[in-house]
Amino acid sequence: MRITGYRSLTTVHRWGRPVGDVNGVIADGVTEVPIVLLETDGGLTGVGLGSNADVDRVFPALEGRDPRAVTALYDRMLAFVFKTGHNGAAFGTIGALDMALWDLKAKMAGEPLWRTLGAADRFVPGYASGLEYALDDDALVGLYERWAERGFTGAKVKGGLDVDRDAKRLVAVRDVLRVNAERPAVMYDVNEAWGRHQAVRLARRVEEQVDLTWIEEPVRRWDVEGHRAVAAGVRSAVASGENLTGLEQYRHLLAADALGVVQAGSVWGITHFLRVSVLALGRDLPVSPVAYNANPLAHAAAAVPNHLATELQDLALPVGLSADQEIADGGIRLGDAPGLGIEVDEAHIAAQRGAGTWG
Repeated sequence: MRITGYRSLTTVHRWGRPVGDVNGVIADGVTEVPIVLLETDGGLTGVGLGSNADVDRVFPALEGRDPRAVTALYDRMLAFVFKTGHNGAAFGTIGALDMALWDLKAKMAGEPLWRTLGAADRFVPGYASGLEYALDDDALVGLYERWAERGFTGAKVKGGLDVDRDAKRLVAVRDVLRVNAERPAVMYDVNEAWGRHQAVRLARRVEEQVDLTWIEEPVRRWDVEGHRAVAAGVRSAVASGENLTGLEQYRHLLAADALGVVQAGSVWGITHFLRVSVLALGRDLPVSPVAYNANPLAHAAAAVPNHLATELQDLALPVGLSADQEIADGGIRLGDAPGLGIEVDEAHIAAQRGAGTWG
């Protein structure tokens, strides 16, 4: 079987509420979901989710190749764009195509991707994370009550500008989840809003009121000394990595012992997550994938020994997508459909009205 072509399309996710973080809010709660469909001469189609704006530039590295050689093709894509840079849109495109390649590989084997990757258990522990920065306190509680009904014992709250407000909201979410656990896991995400000169002081103010499992992206993603200062100055673990593109960007953070939880963005693909997981495992650190539509990295998370918990952001799926998975018992129970188990209804997507943006 050989790769013959691709199709790109875009659907939307309708959150039904404002979504965002300290860096900005999408008031109408409608965001775009780019999709790339990788075609073969054997009739199978691979599904990849995520920005693929550079697909015209990257696809020649795959054309005519056997899709089963996923990791070799991943490196081939990186090499193909090396001279002009693999970060940003290029790395996102490589991630989306890599996801489609893994989908094809498992489909060719006639099994779900979690089995292809060697997982023994289809259940993936998770935590709730609603991008709820714009919600008032009552709406925040209502949102996480729905997650508590699904058995979740951990949740993440966005903040960064007003730590007194943040602490109050963290306590409220913790109390919601106490229906399932005496000591729920509570994570605090400030999305790089602080400088190193203020991060420890502000984090400690929050820790006076709530026991944090981790604080996420307390400083800029590249600030090794800042991450290290926070790690040394607070009780909770420091989590970061979702915006890092390539193992070389993790190296200095890990060498400085600046992270307690290593994260990887779902939009950067499955091979990237697997490699980040091995890098973290070599330092006895847990790994946690950051969420994306239809939770494609859950298959890979099920297969790595140092997986801690996968972020889940919504109980609904984007328009025109279905996925063979169940969100229950505090995580994701993956099904037996071949590949990622994600189906794309192109006719439904074509008939939709309206568009969304993360801009």
